[in-house]
Amino acid sequence: MPTFFASFSRFARANPWLWWLVVALLVLACLTVNLTGFLALRGQRPPQPTHASAVTGTPAAATSSPAAPGATPTSDAPGGRIVYTCMISKNGEQNDLCLINADGSGFRRLTTNPLDDSFYASFSPDGESIIYAGREDGNNFIEIFELRLADLAKTRLGCPLPGHCSAPTISPDGRQIVFTYNDWETLSVWIMDRDGSNPRQVSEIGWDPVWSPDGSRALFAGGDPARPQLFTANPDGSDIFQVTNLDNLRGRSDWSVGGLIATYQGTPWYRQVVVLRPDGSDYRVVSPPGGNSQGPSFSPDGQWIAFTGYYDHQGDTQGCEIYIMRVDGSDLTRLTDNDYCDWQPRWGR
Repeated sequence: MPTFFASFSRFARANPWLWWLVVALLVLACLTVNLTGFLALRGQRPPQPTHASAVTGTPAAATSSPAAPGATPTSDAPGGRIVYTCMISKNGEQNDLCLINADGSGFRRLTTNPLDDSFYASFSPDGESIIYAGREDGNNFIEIFELRLADLAKTRLGCPLPGHCSAPTISPDGRQIVFTYNDWETLSVWIMDRDGSNPRQVSEIGWDPVWSPDGSRALFAGGDPARPQLFTANPDGSDIFQVTNLDNLRGRSDWSVGGLIATYQGTPWYRQVVVLRPDGSDYRVVSPPGGNSQGPSFSPDGQWIAFTGYYDHQGDTQGCEIYIMRVDGSDLTRLTDNDYCDWQPRWGR
């Protein structure tokens, strides 16, 4: 080895250009090592999040860039599932029920009989089943059914009164069902036991009822059909209290564990989701403008609202999609994207 270096040294002194070649090769080797390490480090970095499909910031900013289907909000993503009416047949007399996770994944069609008409679904408190209204096998009467999600086994609870029963919701303790009864002349609010027995009236005029988080009150729309308002009452029909005094109120509402009521109001194609306290105070519009927003439902933790909107298909009767947003109207995100109407969302576990 010493003989090699001695010979190389004598040759290099006789040829000075060789030293420059050696130096150049050493510099190139160092650069190659550093560049390789740099690229390796970049390859180990996780993909940087992009929120081009999930609108964030103020409600006004949300309408300028509609959310993409399946997009995940920027942070504190909500959990649970949302059941909704999906008009896959594009026939308003043959609706189906569909299910989706709150992050837009896990789509599942729950009903498939083309002769059935299923709508007004909501979850049981344990999240193991849904209860809904519909017509079975072309029957003209609207009845109440319960569908077990594990195996889609269906139980017919029927309608305990002569007429139509719809918009059912199970009480937080799982023992009672509040629903809308239609005797062909008047809509009224009733309660029955979980098995469909023992019906009793809550309000002579009313529709779209839901329970308070503790099950001590029922919330429903009622009063003058030309100018309906929201009311609450005890399950036995006592202590009826008028919550709102608003124009263009609709009906479909919800009551969150956080102590807020959500409903919607406005003229056709200009509806908006609003929230307020059960005593009628702290009223505010929360849905970003331009979406014809309606039918709100709170997430189980009360931090988010699911609703029907038309942000991407304004004016299209088949353009309704399911959206979610925070209770302040931020993080607007579209969950569905179909050429048929998705509507009547209800959030559950």
